[in-house]
Amino acid sequence: MNSERTRPADLPLLLAFDLDGTLVPELSNELPDDTAQALERLHGLGVQLAVITGRDLVPASIAERVAFGALASQNGGRVEIGGELHASAQFTDAELEAILAHELEDARLILYSDGMLYMDLPASQQVPDWIATRGHRPLAEAQGQRIEKVGFWHAGVSSHAEKLRAQQPQLVLTGAQPPYEQYLTVTPTGAHKGAALTLLAGALGVPPERTVVFGDTDNDIAMFEVGGYAVQSGDLPLLAEHADERISGPEALAAWLDALADELEAQA
Repeated sequence: MNSERTRPADLPLLLAFDLDGTLVPELSNELPDDTAQALERLHGLGVQLAVITGRDLVPASIAERVAFGALASQNGGRVEIGGELHASAQFTDAELEAILAHELEDARLILYSDGMLYMDLPASQQVPDWIATRGHRPLAEAQGQRIEKVGFWHAGVSSHAEKLRAQQPQLVLTGAQPPYEQYLTVTPTGAHKGAALTLLAGALGVPPERTVVFGDTDNDIAMFEVGGYAVQSGDLPLLAEHADERISGPEALAAWLDALADELEAQA
């Protein structure tokens, strides 16, 4: 843990949250009631709120539950502020060709483009529930589309990650290590959570040192390094050295937020 930084406890203040494993349990599309109430309380005290997630979309059930000033998805490559799109990173044709030139037999591969999923599922695999709910199109239909993110699921995905780091070092790679040994995410140049935090904090008028960020895994490191104070959710070792504080998980978040609200109210 980094013990040198002090958590901001007055305004202006921006809280930016990862989704899965941080703001909500893994793959949940609903904010816990106590967390939503704590966030609404903080917003009423003048605190700015944002989501920065690896998902390609922030579910409406979350986005509309609380007054988030900004929503960033695709690991930070897509940023909406005040309901308007401010950034949307995409791969060049050459980058996408290199990403898709893999040797991972029966890998599950998904291309993400503006809310659409493109994939060809191996016959031996079932469609995951979250994909079945949303629907998808064949990979062939992705030709000519703006691809914002590529995801691989395969036991040997770390070898493809090594290849891409050597041949396309400008790309942003996350996963392919514990706890996501079988999952690799690739996003375009500069499409990471640190860049998203810088963009949205500036648009919301909050200096970087007045931001508190919350995350649980390796794709959150980029915003931990940019934010003024970092709170780790869970106990992933590789994240600990970048964090200033740790909570056990989403179930502990509401109490943390309420304690901050108590401090702000005491100053009013």
